[in-house]
Amino acid sequence: MERALLLFLLIACSSFTWGQRFTAEKGQISFFSDAPVEDIEAVNTVVGSLFNAGSGEIVYIVKMRDFIFPKSLMREHFNEKYVESEKYPKSTFQGKINGFAPSATGLQNVRAVGKLSIHGVTRDIDVPGTIELSNGKLHMKSKFIVKVADYGIKIPTIIWQNIAEEVEVRIDITYKPL
Repeated sequence: MERALLLFLLIACSSFTWGQRFTAEKGQISFFSDAPVEDIEAVNTVVGSLFNAGSGEIVYIVKMRDFIFPKSLMREHFNEKYVESEKYPKSTFQGKINGFAPSATGLQNVRAVGKLSIHGVTRDIDVPGTIELSNGKLHMKSKFIVKVADYGIKIPTIIWQNIAEEVEVRIDITYKPL
């Protein structure tokens, strides 16, 4: 399965121009839902990503079933009732990192601009983040809000107090040269 994911990433990034290319070495994508009845948090450490530092092009692929929750029932509801993982098995982002200078040192403020796909819906996003180059590796972080209704995820009115309409998404990934 990892080979299929890597092959997809390489095909998706085939339009990359010449430049220093990086692949995700380790990292996580997580989300937090702050709701009146119960907070929900999940973490996914199986993230596929490629980044071309020369052109700024980037792609992420995240399998929805790889999110880990503190309670197994939360995971079951997430996959079966909300994101419908059987029908929509992955989330993707394809876009560009603006404001990154490959030759600069220290922490750089950047913006990721592109198309985020969740639950079969693709929307344009523009989110802030940071990149730091250290010892030949890149460390990329971002935190932004996703409105679940924007991606066609329905929350039944009977449990609206259990799930927030907006979730905070956090990205924390370290890249190594490809």
